[in-house]
Amino acid sequence: MTEMLDTTTIEEIRAIIDKGLGTTQSRELIAASEVADLLLDLRLLLATSDAELEAAPTN
Repeated sequence: MTEMLDTTTIEEIRAIIDKGLGTTQSRELIAASEVADLLLDLRLLLATSDAELEAAPTN
């Protein structure tokens, strides 16, 4: 079964990535905690989408 993310979730993920890249682009070093925060934000969005897909009726 192929699962697809909705357009809103994809746009939210892109916005988080763009914001993260924008704030770190000019720096040579990035704290591990900043990277972890970014990855956790993305994981939360994806986990929420998975939960919504599982709760949706299959008909």
